[in-house]
Amino acid sequence: MYDDMLKDIASNFNAFVSQREDGALMGPWNPWLHEPAIGKAIRNLTLAMTANAVLPDKVRPIAILVVGARFDAAYELYAHIAVAEAEGMPLERLATLVADLKPSDLNKEESVAYDLAYAQCRGGLLPEPIYRLALATFGQKGTNELIYLVGLYSMVSTTLNGFDVPVPEHA
Repeated sequence: MYDDMLKDIASNFNAFVSQREDGALMGPWNPWLHEPAIGKAIRNLTLAMTANAVLPDKVRPIAILVVGARFDAAYELYAHIAVAEAEGMPLERLATLVADLKPSDLNKEESVAYDLAYAQCRGGLLPEPIYRLALATFGQKGTNELIYLVGLYSMVSTTLNGFDVPVPEHA
């Protein structure tokens, strides 16, 4: 499983440090290696979500950063800030998102993604107007993906916080 995760990391996550010099994985992967059945299931979920993604590329990082900010998950924010910067997200937008605030420069799709992710991270039932707006914006498959994405990154953030996973600068 280590080798499989390392291949996935090398091909998909190269904007940030995910491996120590001694070969140990950083981020959520190391805790998942300690529970191989769970780690494999999470890896498979992540791969399935990536392979079947329909959301616009600019929408996913908005939702992921909303989750990371709401959970105050240090490694999550470190990693996905690096990814967003590599993809050209403006620094002002990044700063606003990590401050747990809604940027004023979001387009309609990004705004809907922000609202859905923010509402879900509060807990409770997703407000019906937000759900209907997501359906109108992304369709059923895209709305489903967005809900699952928030759930996946909530689990990632919980893993990172639960195991006190440091960012590389503090490792």
